[in-house]
Amino acid sequence: MVKITWLGHAAFKIEASKYTFLIDPWVKGNPKSPLKSYKEIEKVDFVLVTHDHQDHGFEDALKICKNTNAAFIGVYELAELARKKSCKSYGGNIGGEIQIDDIKVFFTQAIHSSNIASPCGFIVNLHDVTFYHTGDTAFYSDMEYLSRLYNIDIMMIPICSNYMMGVTEAIWAVEKVKPKIVIPCHFNTIPILETNPFEFKEQVDKYSEVEILSPGKSKIFEL
Repeated sequence: MVKITWLGHAAFKIEASKYTFLIDPWVKGNPKSPLKSYKEIEKVDFVLVTHDHQDHGFEDALKICKNTNAAFIGVYELAELARKKSCKSYGGNIGGEIQIDDIKVFFTQAIHSSNIASPCGFIVNLHDVTFYHTGDTAFYSDMEYLSRLYNIDIMMIPICSNYMMGVTEAIWAVEKVKPKIVIPCHFNTIPILETNPFEFKEQVDKYSEVEILSPGKSKIFEL
């Protein structure tokens, strides 16, 4: 069983049986965030950031880690910055896997831009669930090989186009990765990102179950 809460844009809270994760926790300045302050987050074990663009919450992540004693996870250079800011951190790089106790985190490619180091996605493998947050990325056909590495239960994927995958390319990505459940994100935060998630759902349902969340809403998945 896993509980997933969409915190608007690309931000998610994932509560598994033993651990709580935040991914790209953009709070300050996020018009769709159900949170008014990072201080509302009281319990979390790991905070993962895909890249350092302002709308993915690197600065918020540092504050959350300090406030909750959570560990930061990101590509090596971001993890080093977090460490220098007195956060416990774990760094990796694209194509590599790190292990923390009984958690495996695989760093996937993300075709995008960033200010520091390379953007990435994360596949997090636990004993009871495996989830994949693609980060901001264009479609790439090698996504198919991720399904050979892991049986992915839940995939979180952008659908907004403009800066990354749109609906059509996101459908291709789901077809390649073959997750059980897909949660679209990174849409309708600002006018340029307006997208109809039900268009995505209508076309993806033949491959995977699609769950459309509203910001601040949670869903419990029995896997």
